[in-house]
Amino acid sequence: MTEKTPVWQRWLMLLVALLAVGLTGSLGLWQLDRAAQKTDLQTNKMKQADMPALDGRSLGGAIDSEQQRAGLIYRRVTLVGRWLPQHTVYLENRQMNAKPGFFVLTPFQIQGSGTVLLVQRGWAQRSFTDRAAIPGIQTPEGWVDLQGHLAPWPSRLYDFGGAEQGPIRQNLDLLLFRNETGLDLLEVSLLQSGVASEGLLREWPVVTSGVDKHYGYAFQWFGLSGLIALLYVWFQIVQPRRKKRTV
Repeated sequence: MTEKTPVWQRWLMLLVALLAVGLTGSLGLWQLDRAAQKTDLQTNKMKQADMPALDGRSLGGAIDSEQQRAGLIYRRVTLVGRWLPQHTVYLENRQMNAKPGFFVLTPFQIQGSGTVLLVQRGWAQRSFTDRAAIPGIQTPEGWVDLQGHLAPWPSRLYDFGGAEQGPIRQNLDLLLFRNETGLDLLEVSLLQSGVASEGLLREWPVVTSGVDKHYGYAFQWFGLSGLIALLYVWFQIVQPRRKKRTV
C-alpha cells in the first residue's frame, strides 16, 4: 500500500511550481521587451542616418538645447571650423579591425557660433615598443570642412578610478575635461567619417542591435518555464494516478 502525499505538501509543490513558471515566463517576456526596445532604437538610428545632413552651425545656438541634441544622435552633420590640437586626447585600448590602438579625439571650434564639439577623428595604431609614444598624426591648421554623424560622448572602458591627465588616457570624463581645458564642450561628439587621412583610419565598427541575443534568452526562459510545468504535471498528476491504477 502506497503512502499518500500530505495535502499541505501537494499545495506547497503547486505553489512552488506556479511561482517558478511565473518567474521564468516573466523573464522571457522581459527579454522580448528588451528586444523590441533595441529594434526601435536601431530603426530610429537608421532613420536619423537617412535624413539630410545637418548644418553644424546650428549646434549650441540660441534655439538649440541638450534635449534637442539628444534627439539628433546618429544624424549626419557637416561642419566648418578649426581644430584645437593642444587639447587632443588619445584613448587607449581601442580597437579597429581587431588591432589595438588609440581613438584620437580633438575639440573642434565651429565657425560662426564658436561652439566647441569633441570630434572622434579616427583610429591610430599604437607602438609595439614604446607604450608612451604618441602616434604621428597630422592636424590641419586654419578652417577645415568635416563630415560625420552625431554620437554620444565616447564610451567608457573599465578603469581603476581617479582623474586622468596627459594625452594618453583610458577614458575621458566630460565635466573634468571641461574644467581642465576651460572649453564649454557640448555633451555630444562627432564621429568623423571619410577615407583614411591624417594618419587615421575611420572604419568605425557597425554597432548591431543585439536583438538575436535577447530572442535567444527569451527562448531559454520560456523553455525552462515549459519544462517546469511539464515536470510538475508528470510527477504530481500523471505519476500518482498511474500508481493508483496499479494498486
